Amino acid sequence: MSAPARTRARWRGRLPWPRTLRARLTAGLVVLLAVSCAAVGVAAVVELNGFLTGRLDQQLQQAGTGFPQSLEHGTAEDAGAAGSARTPRNTKPSDHDGDEHGDTRRQAAATFGARLVAGRITNAAVVPCPSHPGFDVALTAADRAALAALPDDGEGHTVHLSELGGYRLAAWPGRDGDVLVTGLPMEPVRATVHRLELVAGCVFGLALAAAGVVGALWVRWSLRPLSRVAATAARVSELPLASGEVVLPPRAGEADPRSEVGRVAAAFDRMLHHVQDALTKRHASEERLRSFAADASHELRTPVASVRGHAELALLHPGPVPPEVARALERIAAESARMGEMVDEMLLLARLDAGRPLERRPVDLTRLVLDAVTDARAAGPGHRWTMELPEEPVTVTGDAHRLQQVLANLLANARLHTPEGTRVTVSLETVPPADGGNPADGGTPPDGRTPADGGTAVLLRVGDDGPGVPEDIQPGVFERFTRADRRRAGPSGGAGAGLGLSIVAAVAQAHGGSVALRSRPGATAFTVRLPSGGADAAGE
Repeated sequence: MSAPARTRARWRGRLPWPRTLRARLTAGLVVLLAVSCAAVGVAAVVELNGFLTGRLDQQLQQAGTGFPQSLEHGTAEDAGAAGSARTPRNTKPSDHDGDEHGDTRRQAAATFGARLVAGRITNAAVVPCPSHPGFDVALTAADRAALAALPDDGEGHTVHLSELGGYRLAAWPGRDGDVLVTGLPMEPVRATVHRLELVAGCVFGLALAAAGVVGALWVRWSLRPLSRVAATAARVSELPLASGEVVLPPRAGEADPRSEVGRVAAAFDRMLHHVQDALTKRHASEERLRSFAADASHELRTPVASVRGHAELALLHPGPVPPEVARALERIAAESARMGEMVDEMLLLARLDAGRPLERRPVDLTRLVLDAVTDARAAGPGHRWTMELPEEPVTVTGDAHRLQQVLANLLANARLHTPEGTRVTVSLETVPPADGGNPADGGTPPDGRTPADGGTAVLLRVGDDGPGVPEDIQPGVFERFTRADRRRAGPSGGAGAGLGLSIVAAVAQAHGGSVALRSRPGATAFTVRLPSGGADAAGE
């Protein structure tokens, strides 16, 4: 991952980014509206501030230099120390009505006036107002410097005076070589601008809140077909589609085909319709195949048994039989016996697929293991057969004959597909609920520890130290007619029909359990998990 991508991922983890499409659309709408409101507000504030400042400049032009020019007369004393301003003393606001101290007639309240000679302020005063009732004004060195720096072009300039605050000042050259400065306060302009900012902020805030609520409702209403599509897709994802009859949930519903969401909903409904048709045809095909397998198996049992019986009867004939004929009869009897076993297995699978109930009786698995290992030891004396059994008998509820067939198939698989000298170990284990695993974690773990009923489970494990099951066939090892290649074939060449492990899986599933495989060279284990009340759970 690149550095920018890592940075974006880190910020996504820190910031509360909207997760749903509805939230993102609403947030985008509100953000765009907020940007638009901010742009309008900034433009209005800037324009109003410029307009009011221009009006203030016009007032300065109208006021002219009358007030600062009148300050030249009637000063208490000549200029004292350098830089000191001459201001009228011992006066009252009512005294300045055109006398020698300063002409305040036709001057707006808080009008500022100053006279500069050779860059030094000789006089400075302000027309009394409620915020500054006095006539005098104290100027700091910074104020004097700012006033001295004003160009005498008659244009307005904004200057901050320490005692008076922000002022709009304009300077003109006087008749005596002096500079006359007139100013008006900026407070009314700033108060008006601030009031506009407050009103715009409140109005835009309410507009954004209303737009967020209305936008959320509008987006939710517009995306209703998409929400129905998502809900339908979620229900479809929870359905077992692997086999059997599948009934899909209702379609997403009608939507405007002219909109993008409507087209998505319509396409999704058409897809579900096609999937439903495909699943229906598949189920019908499976049912026909099961029916055919069951019927064919049932019908073939009698002819195969008849062929086998005639072959065995011919072999028992007391008269002389040519060796070639005897050999042919022996092969006919052997192949008919093998075909009879295959027909029985196919019929058993067909019955299990059809959901035929099994017997529900207590079964001593320990006794079944002992008998099955004894038979396997007799059939494969070249293998080393061992057992790992608990001290107490292990019992489950189920069909003893079918469970015996599971053991026989697993042991026959180990004997036929491993070379002589291979150690085959059969073990039984009772697993408490705490070790049963969690089926919601993604299916059956490789060790088979997933009791479907959440109770105690019994693990029947058949392992060997042979060459292992090839990796390419492990995913489908429990499918029907799956044959291992020669790497795991024993001396007999693995002549099975490929139905043994399918029967193991079908019987385990019929008992409410499962079967799993873990295999690598030198360590192969088939694990059958059976709940203690497996048949009860499966059959009820």
